[in-house]
Amino acid sequence: MLDSAQLSPNTQRAMSTLHVAIAGATGAVGAEMLNCLEQREFPVGKLTLLASARSVGRKLRFRGEEIAVQELGHDSFEGVEIALFSAGGSLSENFGPSAAASGSVVIDNSSAFRMDPEVPLVVPEVNPEAVSNRPKGIIANPNCTTIVTLMGLNPLHKKFGLKSIIASSYQAVSGSGQQGITELENQVRALSEGRSDFETNVYPQQIAFNVIPHVDQFLEGGYTKEELKMLHEGRKILALPDLKVTCTCVRVPVYRSHSISVTAQFENPVTVEEARAAFDGVPGVRLVDDPGTATYPTPLDATEKDDCLVGRIREDQVLENALALWVVGDQVRKGAALNAVQIAELL
Repeated sequence: MLDSAQLSPNTQRAMSTLHVAIAGATGAVGAEMLNCLEQREFPVGKLTLLASARSVGRKLRFRGEEIAVQELGHDSFEGVEIALFSAGGSLSENFGPSAAASGSVVIDNSSAFRMDPEVPLVVPEVNPEAVSNRPKGIIANPNCTTIVTLMGLNPLHKKFGLKSIIASSYQAVSGSGQQGITELENQVRALSEGRSDFETNVYPQQIAFNVIPHVDQFLEGGYTKEELKMLHEGRKILALPDLKVTCTCVRVPVYRSHSISVTAQFENPVTVEEARAAFDGVPGVRLVDDPGTATYPTPLDATEKDDCLVGRIREDQVLENALALWVVGDQVRKGAALNAVQIAELL
């Protein structure tokens, strides 16, 4: 019998192929999951694409072949080993446990299971060890803004000990799905033609040439659900139950990639030079920080890229042992689809 170490990487991959399903395959994140699986040569032996009844029969391409979409149901996961979910919270709550009961490991992109103490909440570059403890057979993908922010902060946390976060997000309209992109496009077109007869269905106010300090529902105390995700998810992922976080989430007229302005306070003193050095060789995050040449991250730099970008690092002028920095990442890719596929790679 051959030892696997004697086999070529291609042969090993062929011998270890998996049955993978994507629930919500026709959505933006589902499509990006498909791209990530192909681009990263994930060992898919069989691929099942699932969506609502209206998408049944639609064909999506994967590795040069067309695969027909099937209707998502409780019996859709027989033989599936890894089920990637990006179908929305209610569908995850409904069908995720069925997939897990059938033997699939569910990797869910919604908020349905994130704060369940029996469901690990994972950013592979931050807490990969968490995937091994999954009593419900479900692993949760964090919120996209949380992922991008922690990608920028974790290298600093490891060296200096994170104590608190003050953040403001600048979130792209694709975070609202295709309807957010369409609303921005329609408003820009109307305004450029001198018309004001456009609709505001997705956002409570005009998004074109505007910024809206309102992402998700307002809760008691004045914060939105999106803003509190940074607090609760950050504490769980970093295993810092006393981490202090305050956040303001803002929707901006950008198509793709979120940006976050962060003031981070640490337990130990830190200089700008030490902070920059902390990013050397860290996977998934790249330093882009040379103010003298106007070199800093922008959403266009991060779009359709795997890495999150960090720049504008400077000492905070209010808090001790604190830095101000700017983090940018593609919320459809690393903030959702790529993170899920990376979790699958950990498995």
